[in-house]
Amino acid sequence: MDEKNMAQYYATESVNCMKPISQEADPSGKDQHEPGAKLDSGKVMAGILSDFSLALTEVAKVGTYGAEKYSRRGWEFVTNGKERYNDAKWRHLLTQKHHRLDNDTGLLHLAHEAWNTLAELELILRDSVYER
Repeated sequence: MDEKNMAQYYATESVNCMKPISQEADPSGKDQHEPGAKLDSGKVMAGILSDFSLALTEVAKVGTYGAEKYSRRGWEFVTNGKERYNDAKWRHLLTQKHHRLDNDTGLLHLAHEAWNTLAELELILRDSVYER
């Protein structure tokens, strides 16, 4: 996906991760025009990801290694990416049963597995947007 298509993808309303799960409302019941109102009740609590700061940092290290070895965001253009990231995920899952750290990177196989799972999920979600 080129930069133009990427921008269109992220601008698409159907992929707006901040879209409310329910009707927009202030959690304290304030009218939307009242000072201090914030219509975020029922929205995804994206900040919850900070609960996993150590784990996500390890996954980011895997992504950084890949970006330096190949190219930043190059993973998005891998032919048959969903299948190949699924295969890579399974290789790391199976290998971690015997070795904690990846020989090439020195990083946890579990972090590699998580990165590949995220890459596969991202590609699946992007495809599902275009199939609608």
